[in-house]
Amino acid sequence: MSANGLQWDESCDVLVVGSGAGAMTAALRARDLGSEVLVVEKSDRYGGTSAVSGGGIWVPCNHRIEALGGHDSAEEAIAYIRAVTRGEIDDGRIEAYVEQGHRVVRYLEQCSRVRFEAQPRYADYYPEVPGGKPGFRSMDPLPFDARLLGDEFARMREPSPGTLMMGRMTMTMAEAQVLLCRGPGWLGLTLKILWRYWRDLPGRLRSRRDRFLTLGNALVGALRRSLMERDVPLWLNCQLQRLIEEDGRVVGAELLREGRTLRVRARRGVVLGAGGFERNQAMRSQYHPQPSRSDWSATPPFNTGDAIRAGQALGAATALMDHSWWAPTTHVQGEEKQRALFVERTLPGCIMVNSIGERFVNEAAPYTDIVYAMYDNNREGASSVPCWLVFDAEFRRKYPCGALLPGYAMPDSRLPARLHGYFHKADSLLELAGRIGVDPAGLLRTVERFNLMAEAGRDEDFHKGESLFDRYYGDPTVTPNPCLAPLLKAPFYAVKVDAGDIGTKGGLLTDVHARVLREDGSPIAGLYAIGNSAASMMGRTYPGAGSTIGPAMVFGFLAAGHIHAEKSGADGAHDSAGRRAQPLSRSIP
Repeated sequence: MSANGLQWDESCDVLVVGSGAGAMTAALRARDLGSEVLVVEKSDRYGGTSAVSGGGIWVPCNHRIEALGGHDSAEEAIAYIRAVTRGEIDDGRIEAYVEQGHRVVRYLEQCSRVRFEAQPRYADYYPEVPGGKPGFRSMDPLPFDARLLGDEFARMREPSPGTLMMGRMTMTMAEAQVLLCRGPGWLGLTLKILWRYWRDLPGRLRSRRDRFLTLGNALVGALRRSLMERDVPLWLNCQLQRLIEEDGRVVGAELLREGRTLRVRARRGVVLGAGGFERNQAMRSQYHPQPSRSDWSATPPFNTGDAIRAGQALGAATALMDHSWWAPTTHVQGEEKQRALFVERTLPGCIMVNSIGERFVNEAAPYTDIVYAMYDNNREGASSVPCWLVFDAEFRRKYPCGALLPGYAMPDSRLPARLHGYFHKADSLLELAGRIGVDPAGLLRTVERFNLMAEAGRDEDFHKGESLFDRYYGDPTVTPNPCLAPLLKAPFYAVKVDAGDIGTKGGLLTDVHARVLREDGSPIAGLYAIGNSAASMMGRTYPGAGSTIGPAMVFGFLAAGHIHAEKSGADGAHDSAGRRAQPLSRSIP
């Protein structure tokens, strides 16, 4: 029984709320340091937003860089982050992340099933900024065999449909890039993926789900297997109701598990890694620029800000609540979340226009910048929230677009009925403008000017294709600019684009140890927050691919270390059962 008379139903040393990559890293590290750990997940699937993501992490100075012929330094990385965040984050978290990030990657490779490989050609999102790099800092998880998970595989959140070939077969990021523009070897690669999928006969007899895990599923699968090997329990259908505080310290939480209220004591600390609030319409209406709708998000429908509100109830400070990891998204009938347009708008032969038919942004810019531009240019008489992605028949034939496979693979005549309302199609730009409610004269003027610039290979208005980052997903067969081609061939198409996101940036304010802070800057003892439950250390920007999951995992690791250090300061490095904390070098066979 607690000091305030509460009856505990369960107890542990460290309670981790959430089951994404950051939460599971915190749990893994806490267990390796000798703590008894419990992980709880609100939904009926584990993995959170991490499971439906690309699974990449952005880690400066990672140990793969030198072997790939690159170079990085902490000074360059810190200068770069400071530049792109405009000096808004000056509390030591940037330095802590750069210093510890590469160490966390090494720890995971030594002590878990997780493996990453650096991407030498995936540039930082602003490579021209001082300290920016043409590649190497973004790291993708290596594929993982779901058979190692046993029955736990069925409890993992499924990948996003847009990351699957033909809606069912997994691909690595490198494979997807080859297939995107039918690069050299694309046909053989297609056959390889097909064979890889169908040769798993036991898997096919069980379900259509691919057991060759890639991207976010690979990362989550490797972390879950690592926790299974340590006998760390994970409760599904278990929602945080409130945090329990005694004498200024968080000592546990009240949870709703399958309809029953439970009080779980956390002897050493609570780590909040339960995502953001993007699926909470009331919070979006309170904090976000308007219009803003929860169903525009590309994340699972369970990120409703429970952890953030629980922290606020204890007087925790918040920051960046009006910002998100923005991404333009499109609605597909029957799917639980919208699809983010990460790649399509980069390809040659498309433009994004507002209600008066004008371009307002470099379509190939980082996805967060696209939505900032949508809001910045949204005004009466010229709406850009929502806006439209417009393309011609040649683009439709060659490239995918959201839920649409390339026309060569799936022509309009073979599209399923549920996609008939996904796009608009017309034999002329004038007719298309009428169908989507865009000013016809404005659209004609825009396309005429754009076509002239595309033929010359230079976007004088928004500089599409000039950045190394822009060109990463461009079509290398299109010259002189792999991101530019004129819109000439009928029929013409348009897809509605919403101001969506892949999670919110705003959350509980934390320090370099991931401790949650009060308004006066003092820490709330026993309470930690990571990932999108915490205010982002990246400010309002997005330095490179993996800037969401990377910090979530690193600060999850640091939170576990701080919890252990506090305990060790009191009674040494023994856990509650008298065992010595497991060393950093522990390896998993």
